[in-house]
Amino acid sequence: MFALLGAGRRCRVPLRALGQPPAAQRWGSTSGGEGTSGPAEAPLPLLQRPLGVTERPQAHTKSWEDTRKELMDEETRLKQREHLLKEASKGYFTDLNATRRHGGKSWIAPDVMIREDKALYFPNVTGSRLDTREQAHTTDMCQRRVSVIAMLSTRMSEVHVKGFVAPTNAQYLSNPRYQYIQINLQENLLKSWLVSLFLASIARSVPRELHPTYLVSSQNMQYVREALGMTNKHVGYVYLVDENLKVRWAGCADAKAEETRALEQCTGVLINRLEKKIKS
Repeated sequence: MFALLGAGRRCRVPLRALGQPPAAQRWGSTSGGEGTSGPAEAPLPLLQRPLGVTERPQAHTKSWEDTRKELMDEETRLKQREHLLKEASKGYFTDLNATRRHGGKSWIAPDVMIREDKALYFPNVTGSRLDTREQAHTTDMCQRRVSVIAMLSTRMSEVHVKGFVAPTNAQYLSNPRYQYIQINLQENLLKSWLVSLFLASIARSVPRELHPTYLVSSQNMQYVREALGMTNKHVGYVYLVDENLKVRWAGCADAKAEETRALEQCTGVLINRLEKKIKS
């Protein structure tokens, strides 16, 4: 099945779920990423699973009551324990050293969308809007619109993200059914404080029309990083989220040409579907 993209063009994006044999065969041939250390280095794997969380997110700031319930829940405590043990086994420079292999890229984005019934949810992220400094929730922002969400943490991540989103934004930013959300995520308290001091400088570097959807966040993401595939804190991550808050496509680190095209095409497919749904 193929979906229309734009006027007079066809987006040849098969609408299959990740992990199905035809897609897996097509993705099986990949080339190594830039910055490989030698010919013996293994090629990057293709993304083999949907990214996101299983529970639909809610737009609220975590309260003490929420924390208390998590502490009392045995399954939650076991997951947190597993996460802490995994983090304890990592060295301080693990993420930085990983950028020497494939530029920090850990997987290749698919050229197909994740099927809706297989897709998982993008978790709620809270941050301050760049224009008003008011608190905003991604769960509220993403409803009834197709969103490309960029996770930023370093200058390098900004370069990575730009390589993915530039053609998509040029094509769809004027469409009212589309939005580009940037999240400047600084989980380290000192870095978060430093970023807050330079908000005026950030505002000058970001186009004014993107200020309402630029969030500065210090939210702790450690328990959802693995679910989102955000395994390296130094590189950029991009997620295509539909109007139902589900992650339908994702990319990381340096964008390959085919990944950039896939994001633009898949975004167009979702926008066309949403417009048809609204008209019907």
